[in-house]
Amino acid sequence: MKKIIQALAVVAVISAGSFAFAQSSPQAKVIAYYFHGSFRCVTCTNMEKYSKEAIEANFKDDLASGSLEFKAVNVEERNNEHFVDDYKLYTKSLVLSLAKDGKELKSKNLDKIWELVRNKQKFMDYVIGEIKEFMKDTQ
Repeated sequence: MKKIIQALAVVAVISAGSFAFAQSSPQAKVIAYYFHGSFRCVTCTNMEKYSKEAIEANFKDDLASGSLEFKAVNVEERNNEHFVDDYKLYTKSLVLSLAKDGKELKSKNLDKIWELVRNKQKFMDYVIGEIKEFMKDTQ
């Protein structure tokens, strides 16, 4: 009987270790970057606002779990200049980046935000749809 209890204890420890490893293993995540400069016009400010609103209203669980992040980045600030080359930016942009283990797997510049910024609902629908597509790759 004592050996059975010891064996069960060993199995429990191994199972707990495996569970902890699974919980701490790196997961894929999507980062939604809104890139801007120091000068912020009303349209540019609205693009950031609508993007953030679409994400916060529709992806609460993904934000809470860390599988989705929103980051507004001023590309004119020191140490952020590399994003211009990394994503071939030429204006304010919303870029989705899928990363796993600290390495980017793919990215997409959501360039239609400029066309849709005067229609908040269409803008938000576009952003939500694109993020949903990217989120499929985090599972």
